[in-house]
Amino acid sequence: MSLSSALRSVVADTRPLKNPHFRRLWIAQIITMIGAQLTVVAVPAQIYADTGSSAYVGLTGVFGLVPLIIFGLYGGALADHLDRRLLLAVSTTGLIATSALFWLQAAAGSTNVWLLLVLFAVQQAFFAINQPTRSAILPKLLPIPLLPAANSLFFTVFQAGAIGGPLVAGALIPITGYAWLYLIDTVTLFATLYAVVMLPTMPPDGSSPKAPGLRSVWEGFAYLRHQPALLMSFVVDLIAMVFGMPRALFPEIAHISFHGPENGGIAFALLFAAIPAGSVLGGVFSGWISRVDRQGFVVLWCIVVWGLGITGFGLSVTLAGHAATLMLILGLIFMMIAGAGDVASAAIRSSMLQSAADDNVRGRLQGVFTVVVAGGPRIADVVHGGAAAVVGTAAATTGGGVLTIVGIALCAVLVPSFVAFRAKTASTA
Repeated sequence: MSLSSALRSVVADTRPLKNPHFRRLWIAQIITMIGAQLTVVAVPAQIYADTGSSAYVGLTGVFGLVPLIIFGLYGGALADHLDRRLLLAVSTTGLIATSALFWLQAAAGSTNVWLLLVLFAVQQAFFAINQPTRSAILPKLLPIPLLPAANSLFFTVFQAGAIGGPLVAGALIPITGYAWLYLIDTVTLFATLYAVVMLPTMPPDGSSPKAPGLRSVWEGFAYLRHQPALLMSFVVDLIAMVFGMPRALFPEIAHISFHGPENGGIAFALLFAAIPAGSVLGGVFSGWISRVDRQGFVVLWCIVVWGLGITGFGLSVTLAGHAATLMLILGLIFMMIAGAGDVASAAIRSSMLQSAADDNVRGRLQGVFTVVVAGGPRIADVVHGGAAAVVGTAAATTGGGVLTIVGIALCAVLVPSFVAFRAKTASTA
């Protein structure tokens, strides 16, 4: 095998980019992610600057999660009944409008925290409709074997934005203020709108022209009852996130274990960046994902890698009192390993849903996927915060990693159909 062939088998599979529709969406996501991450940082920063209260900042969790759950599920139902290009165009236009309103209130010097929170909730509602619809169209654009590579490309861009966006926003806020950050987000979203407008019309197979109700949402859950392998793709992610995502403990770990300042600091920033950095590296070297046939089996092992990485990080926190700098470096490496396992798991699980589900329920299942991916870490914040108050941050983190591995082992034993799930079987279903 030549060096070039060996590299192609290791680095990210870029064959999906040969499709012009997918290529436009992917490039648009790169552009849009810049502005989106600026807003992610600007909203809580502006709330804290206006109120001086972390409690008000904490309200973004409630104002963000509730519309994400409601409209993630209902948006998926809409994607199974309406032309998906039209739905993407409407939801993207809504995102542009809310970003423009963010800019307008900041430019006008508003300090009304409730206005900010309401705008944030509306923005999350449009995002919750947009995301499952975007995922549901991929099987219409690409052949089934290319879906893992396509999802890996999307997740890699997202994680790269999660690293760079906060750093850029943190540097710009003192110089430009908040209004310019919101304006950049507004302008960059037009790249996505252009990519969406260029798509062909995509009504789902067997769709009804009328808008769905709650019954349609429930039918999506009923479909999952008869698809245990697909149902388990949500369960294993919840296990990984609820037990194994200790981000709520990063501020205390950075300050107490690694001797950083009480408010921020280098250790604090590195802890938050480590998992996304590992995900980006995992995405760059994700060429193997397209060749995976035993997808369920590989997902389980990817989550075991996540659990081992988090366990290793917890042990480094335990030993930090003896050599804080060395343990911080080891802990960051363990979290990067966890991030690499996570991005592979996410790409394969999303591909399983897209390839194995009937087209007329794809939107609803992707809506559930969006809710699980967003909601799991928020539940983890509560669980880890409570556990750390009882047993300490080191034990809570290490124990969470171990429980993740135990939970995945139980899933493998109790639901063998998930272990046996194969990409070839799904592509011919």
